[in-house]
Amino acid sequence: MIDAGTVEAYLYERIPLSRHMGVQVTCCDDTGVRLTAPLQPNINHQGTVFGGSASAVAMICGWSLVYARIADLPFDTQLVIRRSHMQFDQPIEEDFEAWCAMPSADVLRSFDTSLAEAGKARLQLPVVVGPEAVTFIGTYVAVKI
Repeated sequence: MIDAGTVEAYLYERIPLSRHMGVQVTCCDDTGVRLTAPLQPNINHQGTVFGGSASAVAMICGWSLVYARIADLPFDTQLVIRRSHMQFDQPIEEDFEAWCAMPSADVLRSFDTSLAEAGKARLQLPVVVGPEAVTFIGTYVAVKI
């Protein structure tokens, strides 16, 4: 699995929105991925985090976890988000973070096997944005190319 700095550099180069939003990858390891973002470039008319920014950071967080897992594979892959759902429970009034915990070993084993043998695999990942203000669930699909 690649590290936080490598993921952040990739995001800035390939997903420029992440740089413009001030996203930083503060954790990328066997426990999961954590992104942080400042309020100011993501602010809305009410002085809180714009919902689209919260959504984008959540989506990028789950995407980053899958990307970090597949980046070093001995074959090329494409990674896309297939489906997502957001629930906004309260406004975010400050700098914020998104956390995507690493799935269980069984789930990862199934993902790895499907990708290697069938050439396609998917992961459904929950992401918490907050402090605990937004819940995101994304289905990410990796395809061998």
